[in-house]
Amino acid sequence: MHVIIAANKNHKPFRDPSLATLEIQHLSRPGLEPASFRVDAGSCLSLSGPSGAGKSLLLRAIADMDPHDGEVLLDSRSFKEFSGPDWRRQVMLVPAESSWWWPTVGEHFEQIEVENLERLGFEAGALSWRVDRLSTGEKQRLALLRALSRKPAVLLLDEPTAALDADSIHAVEALIGQYRQQQGAAVIWVSHDAAQIARVADRQLKIRNGKVVPNE
Repeated sequence: MHVIIAANKNHKPFRDPSLATLEIQHLSRPGLEPASFRVDAGSCLSLSGPSGAGKSLLLRAIADMDPHDGEVLLDSRSFKEFSGPDWRRQVMLVPAESSWWWPTVGEHFEQIEVENLERLGFEAGALSWRVDRLSTGEKQRLALLRALSRKPAVLLLDEPTAALDADSIHAVEALIGQYRQQQGAAVIWVSHDAAQIARVADRQLKIRNGKVVPNE
């Protein structure tokens, strides 16, 4: 059964996420050399490299969360044409360690498909849980569901399965794969796991000392 619990029944995505081409043009910031690449609608680009190489810095720059130079385009529209909140709603970063602002899980969702909760190992009652009782893995899965519930055009995933067991990893991979195929969303997925990269990514890039280079 496909059920939606909605806090705001009038909520609609800011734009149609079916046209989600993301273009990065000479994007740079302290610790990151100018980078240029493209992620097409419905595709997944993996990003790997040693700790401290600049992976998270790049994702934060794309999401316009830190000062940066260069251009980021969503379907040929510059990030400068959007307000900060509207851009980050469409180009959504899911960090390795998520932030939570209110006491209970459900307060962080505008809407949620119960089917997706169940696919990641939760019952509908999880929406009433207090955030301070969540494990690291539960926070990671719920943060992803929170992001997907807002129907972003682009997902920037910073090691989204780092704290999960094998069954949960495969459930997350399947859910993200379904989302990008059904919604036409572009995905940038940071991972250190070569086997995972082979499963989820259409293309690979690496970061070395702040420089984005093709996978060799």
